[in-house]
Amino acid sequence: MTSAIVLVPRGTESWKARVNLGPMVQKEIWAIKVDIRLKSQLKKASKRMTCHKRYKIQKKVREHHRKLRKEAKKRGHKKPRKDPGVPNSAPFKEALLREAELRKQQLEELKQQQKLDRQKEQEKKRKCEASLDVEPSVKEEFGQSKAKKAKLAKQNPKKLYCQELKKVIEASDVVLEVLDARDPLGCRCPQVEKAIIQGGQKRLVLVLNKSDLVPKENLENWVNYLKKELPTVVFRASTNLKDKKKIIKVRRNIPFKSEICVGKEGLWKLLRDFQEIYGKAIQVGVIGFPNVGKSSLINCLKQEQICNVGISMGLTRSMQVVPLDKQITIIDSPSFIVSPLNSPAALALRSPASIEVLRPVEAASAILSQADTRQVVLKFTVPDFKNSSEFFTLLAQRRGLHQKGGSPNVEGAAKLLWSQWTGGSLGYYCHPPPSWTLSPHFNENIVTDMKLGLNLEELEKNNARSIQAIRGPHLASSILFQSSGLTNGITEEEDIVEELPKQKERKQKEREDLEDINSDQESVEEAEGNSSITSPAKEARADEQSAQSSVLDRISEEEDDAYNFSTDYV
Repeated sequence: MTSAIVLVPRGTESWKARVNLGPMVQKEIWAIKVDIRLKSQLKKASKRMTCHKRYKIQKKVREHHRKLRKEAKKRGHKKPRKDPGVPNSAPFKEALLREAELRKQQLEELKQQQKLDRQKEQEKKRKCEASLDVEPSVKEEFGQSKAKKAKLAKQNPKKLYCQELKKVIEASDVVLEVLDARDPLGCRCPQVEKAIIQGGQKRLVLVLNKSDLVPKENLENWVNYLKKELPTVVFRASTNLKDKKKIIKVRRNIPFKSEICVGKEGLWKLLRDFQEIYGKAIQVGVIGFPNVGKSSLINCLKQEQICNVGISMGLTRSMQVVPLDKQITIIDSPSFIVSPLNSPAALALRSPASIEVLRPVEAASAILSQADTRQVVLKFTVPDFKNSSEFFTLLAQRRGLHQKGGSPNVEGAAKLLWSQWTGGSLGYYCHPPPSWTLSPHFNENIVTDMKLGLNLEELEKNNARSIQAIRGPHLASSILFQSSGLTNGITEEEDIVEELPKQKERKQKEREDLEDINSDQESVEEAEGNSSITSPAKEARADEQSAQSSVLDRISEEEDDAYNFSTDYV
């Protein structure tokens, strides 16, 4: 291969003209140039920039971070702090770490157990559904049970109460009749006590519950009066109990009025004595009028919240069996049904509003007529009044209970008084009769049989210790109430009068109103619980607001716009 070099002036022609190269050499040169161009294209660009541009970027970033911090502060989100752990210098570090690990394991086990329980329930449901699909006979039985439940629901609740009460009395060896210590004589039912005596070899014991709401002197007098006839136990149910079904978060700033159960040891000793007398496992029935504390007594003996308790009357609607131990089983029962032949005050205090027609003004007026007027004025901080309607007007103005037109809500004030009197917060007391007489349904032989085999001296000592442990109110701060005596009840279903449809509709409305009253009572009690922490002015304000929020405005449209110009409104 030969190449000829031709001399050409610079800049006149291309390099091809100046250098006469062969085709192979030209290809090699072209490949080298392409390679150089590719390398120059693949080379990364420099990250260097001017200082002005760099400082500007840093400033923008700082402003952005500041803006994010301000927004997070407004939303309330704080940066989560890292757990520092247990320092090495802390004492018992290893023990603390072991406890934390154990708690973690227990939580995991609990979650696993709950998961397994849910799976088992789902399997049971699937099996039930499968069996119902396969066997038509089972399906028919299921339908029959549903029809039976519907029939029971349609049945008069008073008759159901009577049926359940009879079952409890028949199944019991020992019967505890729970009495409200504020009016013990008014809580005794001669018809039920007579049925217990006629039932065979059954023992009857009186339990004075809510004994912390009466003065100590009055409580001692009642114990001395009642123990002449039947064995009597002083008791105060506790409100601070563990709930087996759910965990309730309790605020620490609200103290419980009766945290400690008083009289439990004496009652347990008495039940043990009865078990030894019978020489077998015994069943103990708990009976009484509404809101005397039957279910609370059972919860205290069991030390768990097994039975439903609350401010509303007649929560227990069927018998409930609760085993205390291998030898003693306790049975909760629904309340007694009050006879309509009793006095208006007895009907107002002892009728469960869940099954009775509630007329709040009439009921509260009957209660007010039996109470000491001067002490009522001091307790409710109202001026002197001439009659019940004037008192309800003053109470409504004092608590801020007004209707839409501005007039005082008399019915709301009556409901408030009734709910406080039948609840477990208001302290009042009755004097026992001046001379003791044996009840007409008892005789000396029955009284002797009821006390046979019991250590009465030890029972008296236990009652004395219980009275000493209870912090009762002073006589000056309690209201004197005049008892109506023994309250007659209904034990036979034939004695219950059937209701008319209009009465049933009215009852349904009154039950709805009662739920609002109970919520009002709970809020009022909560406000009273805070009295030890808040100032008197704040306490009064909270009490008025809680009462005002719970009262229903039950007034017609004509009365709403009415304004009474003859009355001065505060």
